[in-house]
Amino acid sequence: MNTIERHKEIIKRITKDGQIKVQELCDDFQISPVTARKDLKLLEEKGLLYRMHGGATLNDPYATDRHVNEKEKMYSSEKVKIGAAAAKMVNAHDSILIASGTTVLYLAKNIQPKENLTVITSALNVALELNKHLGIEVILLGGVLRKRSASVTGLYAEENLSDFSCSKLFLGVDGIDLDFGLTTTNVMEAHLNRKMIEVSQKTIVLADSTKFGRRGFGRICGFDLIDEIITDSGISDFTKKTLEDYGIKVTIVD
Repeated sequence: MNTIERHKEIIKRITKDGQIKVQELCDDFQISPVTARKDLKLLEEKGLLYRMHGGATLNDPYATDRHVNEKEKMYSSEKVKIGAAAAKMVNAHDSILIASGTTVLYLAKNIQPKENLTVITSALNVALELNKHLGIEVILLGGVLRKRSASVTGLYAEENLSDFSCSKLFLGVDGIDLDFGLTTTNVMEAHLNRKMIEVSQKTIVLADSTKFGRRGFGRICGFDLIDEIITDSGISDFTKKTLEDYGIKVTIVD
C-alpha cells in the first residue's frame, strides 16, 4: 500500500470511528510510529483531522468556552431528543442534581411535575425553567456567578452540596476524550461537577456526539465514575464499544 492509499484508508477509518491511534496505524499498515505521525500531520495540514496525544480525531479536540446563548443554538435538535430521553428517568420522590449546560436545559424543559420532586441545580436557566412548575421544589446553589454559563461555581457552592444526597446527577460536559475522560472549559466548574458526582448515587451524562474526541481545560473525572451516557446516533461504534467496556450504559437517541 502506497502513501496515497494509506491516507485514503486513514480518512475512511477516522470518518467511521471518530478517532484513530498511532499504534493502530503501525500494527495495521506495518509502518513506524514516525511514519504514522507524519501521515497524521500531513492530513491535519489539509484540514482532514485533528492530531491529539497518541493519535488523531475527526473533531477539534479542544473545546472552547462559548457563551451559553451561543451554545444553545448549536445541535439543538439532538439536544432536544437527549433532554427528552433523560426526562423519562426522573421519578416521583426523586431528589436530583442538574449541572449547568445547554443540553441539561433541554432536560429541564421536558421534566413534568411529579410527586415530591426536588431539583438542586447550579444553573440559573435551569432554575428559571423549573420555577414554572409549582409541583417542583427547586434549590439553587449559591456561589460565584459565571456569566458565560449562567451558573454558579466556587467553594460556597461546593460546601452547599455537602448537605445533600441525591438519587441522580444529570451532567453536561464540553468534552469526552477516551484517554483523558470528561472535561469542561472551566476549572472551577470541573471542581463543582466532581463534588456533584460525590453526593449522587448515579451519574448520567448528557452529551451530543460532537463532544466526543474533544477536551476542555478542566478535567471532571474518568469513566469509572459515570453510570450512563445519553447521546445521539453520531457517536461511532468504536467509541460506544469502548465506553461499554468501561461498564457505562450508552443510550442513543434517534
